Amino acid sequence: MEQLYHVIGIMSGTSLDGVDLAYCEFRCNENRWHYAIIEAVTCPYPLGWPEKLRQLETGSALDLAKTHNELGRLYGSMVASFIETHRLKPLFIASHGHTIFHQPGNGFTTQIGDGAAIAAKCGLPVINDFRSMDVALGGQGAPLVPMGDRLLFSDFDYCLNIGGFANISYEKSGKRLAYDVCPANIVLNELAQSSGKAYDNDGNIARQGRIDEKLLNALNGLNYYKISPPKSLGREWLCAEFLPMLHESKRRLEDNMATVVEHIATQIGAAVTGNSNGKLLLTGGGAYNNFLVERIRFHSNAQIIVPDALTVEFKEALIFAFLGVLRWRNENNGLSSVTGARADSCGGAVYSGNR
Repeated sequence: MEQLYHVIGIMSGTSLDGVDLAYCEFRCNENRWHYAIIEAVTCPYPLGWPEKLRQLETGSALDLAKTHNELGRLYGSMVASFIETHRLKPLFIASHGHTIFHQPGNGFTTQIGDGAAIAAKCGLPVINDFRSMDVALGGQGAPLVPMGDRLLFSDFDYCLNIGGFANISYEKSGKRLAYDVCPANIVLNELAQSSGKAYDNDGNIARQGRIDEKLLNALNGLNYYKISPPKSLGREWLCAEFLPMLHESKRRLEDNMATVVEHIATQIGAAVTGNSNGKLLLTGGGAYNNFLVERIRFHSNAQIIVPDALTVEFKEALIFAFLGVLRWRNENNGLSSVTGARADSCGGAVYSGNR
């Protein structure tokens, strides 16, 4: 018997370029899942919000609690407008939230955007806080997307998403493996913004630069790249380990951009080793950076496939909607083989709607 779910997924990435909303359909036939993204939109953050979120990790506990609630109400308003505009009928909403702290080694991860506030605004059930259960079980709490990769994108040997961070997912010896490869758009966007641009369109700034071999070797030599998975990255690591090297560089912006692009491509090439000629699904904003994709092709023999625009831009929102479906069905949505947790788990807090 076919089972059908219509769900809205909410995703806010570390690059802070907006909030992705995706209205998705999921069908399960004979234990095989099928999906469709029916409507999707990226809502820009209101003026002042990106900086507010960036500064929150060094703010007070009161700031954190207040912003957690305010962001939930903001998400709720965005979703309510999305539903009204497109006359949607979702069963529930699945929200990733926005990551402020991610320190699984210290036993915690924090994604804000109060699920209760979203539920109260929209009158629909909300599932959020997907990562905490895995961290409580000793895992990294990330990445969680690989469960969706396994069940929705099994035709590909690798699933690579290049957002704020680049992460990869693949099967090996019957297990799903995945990890954060390296920082990506979170660094490239910050560099571009220092010159007054929101991002490096098509990688044109980086293309004009020359690689700083000393900086490249230092970045590639960071200890994180010597650690075997499971492993994940957060902004804390970025600010402590990665960005100081760039800030100390005396080279031109174009050179630093070219060096970071080469670093990303090198690390991705090193990650694609098991089936070097396999099919690689490339999604996320980095898929539109032509220069970066060229350098990835240079460092890898994989068949790089960039799908339709909806999948490129909204795959993570789609998959968190799907993780919500698994939580709704009380099925595991976190893989211990990926995160290093003691067991697979069914993560996500559920808030009832009031309709």
